[in-house]
Amino acid sequence: MKQVISISLGSSANNYEFQTTFLGQKFKIRRIGTNGDYDKVVDLLVQLDTEADAFGLGSVKLPTPNKHNTLINLASSLLDYVRDDSAKITKLRSRLKTPVTTGDHLISVAQEWAIRSLQFEHNGYFSNARVLFLSGMTNYRMAKVMSEFTENLTFADPVIDNGISKFLHSFKDLDLYGKGLHDILKWIPSKRLTSSAIPLKKWNTYILRKAVQKAHIIVVPYHNFYDYVGDCTPEDLAGKTIITSTAYDDRIEFLKNHGVDVIIDTTPKLLKRVVGVNVLEALVIAALGKKQHQIKDEEMLELMSSTKTGLRPRLVYPSGKPKQISRFAFVIHPLSQEQFKLEKTVKPFVKIPGAIDAVEKVVAYAPPWVYSKVTGIKSPAGVEAEGWLITVGGTPKQMLSHSPEFTYKRLLMAARMAKRLGAQIMGLGAFTKVVGDAGVTVANKADIPITTGNSYSASGALWAAADAVRRMGLIQIEEGKKIKGKTMVFGATGAIGSVCCRLLAMAFDEVYLCGRNIIKLMALKESILAETPDVKLHTIVNPDKHLHDMDVIVTATSGMGKKILDITKVKPGCVITDVARPLDLSPKDVAKRPDVLVIESGEILLPGNPKMKDIGLPPKVAYACLAETIVLALDRRFEVFTIGRDIEWEKVKTIYKMGLKHGMKLAAISGVNGVFSDKDIEKVRDLALEARKKNKTGKKKKGTKSPALD
Repeated sequence: MKQVISISLGSSANNYEFQTTFLGQKFKIRRIGTNGDYDKVVDLLVQLDTEADAFGLGSVKLPTPNKHNTLINLASSLLDYVRDDSAKITKLRSRLKTPVTTGDHLISVAQEWAIRSLQFEHNGYFSNARVLFLSGMTNYRMAKVMSEFTENLTFADPVIDNGISKFLHSFKDLDLYGKGLHDILKWIPSKRLTSSAIPLKKWNTYILRKAVQKAHIIVVPYHNFYDYVGDCTPEDLAGKTIITSTAYDDRIEFLKNHGVDVIIDTTPKLLKRVVGVNVLEALVIAALGKKQHQIKDEEMLELMSSTKTGLRPRLVYPSGKPKQISRFAFVIHPLSQEQFKLEKTVKPFVKIPGAIDAVEKVVAYAPPWVYSKVTGIKSPAGVEAEGWLITVGGTPKQMLSHSPEFTYKRLLMAARMAKRLGAQIMGLGAFTKVVGDAGVTVANKADIPITTGNSYSASGALWAAADAVRRMGLIQIEEGKKIKGKTMVFGATGAIGSVCCRLLAMAFDEVYLCGRNIIKLMALKESILAETPDVKLHTIVNPDKHLHDMDVIVTATSGMGKKILDITKVKPGCVITDVARPLDLSPKDVAKRPDVLVIESGEILLPGNPKMKDIGLPPKVAYACLAETIVLALDRRFEVFTIGRDIEWEKVKTIYKMGLKHGMKLAAISGVNGVFSDKDIEKVRDLALEARKKNKTGKKKKGTKSPALD
């Protein structure tokens, strides 16, 4: 039976001895604590040299002898944390017959493996995350790997090690700092200042706490763990992900009591109990029968990726349930001058001639800003999402008065802001997804995936229309058969309109494609017939003479508030879904026809208990384009999903099913005056039936008008 002995500078109260099996070999493992006595460590190494097959040194940092691993050597050479007494052990190690390790090689490889495997297995686990390293030097290799997945890095080394009230914000800065070449080192306070400047220490403590609170992920060294986080409060650590090594039970309990969501232990749990990384590496050395420097990264990684040995990073969820929060951003903007008038700072100037026009023009040039943090979104699948609503100041009128590049510039600024905040995907709302090439340029130039949300907007529009038709009860619907009714789509060749046409063609007998360009309409017609040959399709540029026959109308134009539909000519009981932003039908238009149900597209009820500032909808309700961004985040589909003028109707069905998976529901149907209750819809239905009856009677009596049209 082979023997591994761990000699630690730590407390002797934590000593243990047990037997185990590793790689088919039996081992006896002992731990001997020396309570900080370096001389005792040396004596034990000499005394037990012939008994052990490998020594592990706990709570001791020694220069790494792996000459083949230049990155580890570089990191070790940068560290100036080794006590003078450790020189005795370093000198002695070369004279011992038994291999001696501190576990630095295994932990370095384990850290890289943990980050890379989690990033791959969980599809962007660390993408754009705000990561705080309490000691970048200690976790140098991990920092280098993490920099591949996020630029939102903060290193507290200057604050903690040198009392400098500055953080490092890139791996390049960390590298320069470690080599003593970074300008920040000029800020090192003198010994006299350091010893007397209590306010400086308090300030450093304050900024460090703020950095902890802002981070999504905190990397805590396993050496002197409590020295780094022992003074943190639940306010600091609640909801965080902690990356560390050798997460003993007491450390897990501490982090659990402080509200931590996830603990990533980069030290694999090879044995039934958690042991120090020095023990694990000593175990590997003894099992392989090699010298420490003979074990290459590749061999260590092979062990770590092997399911037989179980050498894998350990995920601990203190709450008992897996938890992972995805992050998104969504761009909004004022739809008209009326929204400016609601702002407190603008109200005093409302009555001044030309003041609102001036405000509208000035705000259009403003850089993006965060309007609201969005929290509390939780899918029944157990995943969560949080995000930010980012405002660009231009109204649709201002966007149209400039070249598309004007808006692109601000959207790319918003994308950079979203990335800094930690968002993993960004959605474009309202008119920002219409300008220019409908998101293509922004998606190509942004460093974060972009979606316009048009797939879910189309899905939501038809979802709402179908629910409204069902609740109105004026069209007979037989399961498994097409609806015997007529539908019309305004803006049929647009991004949302074209998809609505395709999906309506699958559900209704007849569909009227309405637009301004007959050639585009004909091309769309041919395309739809190739997919759905049993539908009657009509292409029209003048819809007025057909309005009185329509059962369902969808308006999906970008008409900027121009009148595109004469509601007085619409059939009583018609369901109109207004997807356009700004709306195609004003409250004044809607008031003309109380016998017609006009709904504002299909808003989505978000799962969980979402909280955000008012966006003009009831609590917990979001526009479908915003909901698409959230659904993609919940599903960890951090990809360019919907951009451009042409939407793939397969994606419309995909996002619909994905939304159902994550608990998205159709919100209460709403119109220009708010949510429609069952009584409201029943009233519209009764007025429609009455109007239809009078219209039918009126045909027999020449000159009789329908009161619904008066």
